[in-house]
Amino acid sequence: MNPYILATLLFGLGLGTTITFASSHWLFAWMGLEINTLAIIPLMAQSHHPRAVEATTKYFLAQATAAAMLLFASISNAWLSGQWDIHQMSHPLPTTLITLALALKIGLAPLHTWMPEVLQGLDLTTGLILSTWQKLAPFCLLLQVQPANATLLLVLGITSTLVGGWGGLNQTQLRKILAYSSIAHLGWMILVLQFSPSLTFLTLLVYFIMTFSLFISFKISNATNINTLATSWAKAPALTSIIPLILLSLGGLPPLTGFLPKWLILQELTKQDLTPLATVAALSALLSLFFYLRLSYAMTLTMTPNNLTATLPWRLPSLQTTLPLAIASSATICLLPLAPATAALFTW
Repeated sequence: MNPYILATLLFGLGLGTTITFASSHWLFAWMGLEINTLAIIPLMAQSHHPRAVEATTKYFLAQATAAAMLLFASISNAWLSGQWDIHQMSHPLPTTLITLALALKIGLAPLHTWMPEVLQGLDLTTGLILSTWQKLAPFCLLLQVQPANATLLLVLGITSTLVGGWGGLNQTQLRKILAYSSIAHLGWMILVLQFSPSLTFLTLLVYFIMTFSLFISFKISNATNINTLATSWAKAPALTSIIPLILLSLGGLPPLTGFLPKWLILQELTKQDLTPLATVAALSALLSLFFYLRLSYAMTLTMTPNNLTATLPWRLPSLQTTLPLAIASSATICLLPLAPATAALFTW
């Protein structure tokens, strides 16, 4: 892609998100979301592969549906209350509709079905943008829509954690596994959204760091399915030893960074007398942990068939910059000792 066009599209992504961040009026927030969607669509379809075009079309239809719902709900709210302000949501009907529209935008279950299919059709770089940056603007609006429907948020959250764990069990494609992982993590964030917005923000931040590490690792090792993971030791032995730690951090195992948000969320849910919900969420994390362990096993404990017809890749020096991966993977693995300071900052 022409670097000037690429710069314009990336500027559009940043502008759309910034407009949504800065807006207190529903029309401005909707406009920011639309600019965001229109800017990423050429990035998704740039390879001109039929699979990428199909993924782009599915993404456009899902986002257009969510945007239409959001616009309808905000107009309904203005009609019922006379207010366009995001913070003045007094009627339960538009509040519920807006929550569902934003859930469709970020891919919360049961409105998640577009997410794995779209991510599977994209390259890893665009998939990374879709899994991280594109969640910021809808999350900003979800944090501002108060008082939201508490029961709806809890149902969306627990459904997402279960579907995200259950859906990834029988997948062999890494991008689909990452999509279900994203759905599960979003479920954890939504569970605690109404009780501790700062804790939701912390979970989102940790999720971004972990997802960035994993996407960049797979991009450097050029892996798109489980079978290619078994050959990664021949290409990048050091990376092969780091990726299982990143995967286990995503699964929430101590003493890795991913354990921190899950620990604080379970603690907060227990404080709110939602012990059964916390138990179901913790059990759903085991489902996710299973397929992370499966990927770790494929990378570290299996070897490719060593016969005359099998071809192993050459261990050539990588020309890609690895400094961002080094910083992000260090943060993914080593931040748990900072838990007391983090809890003091984010759980006020």
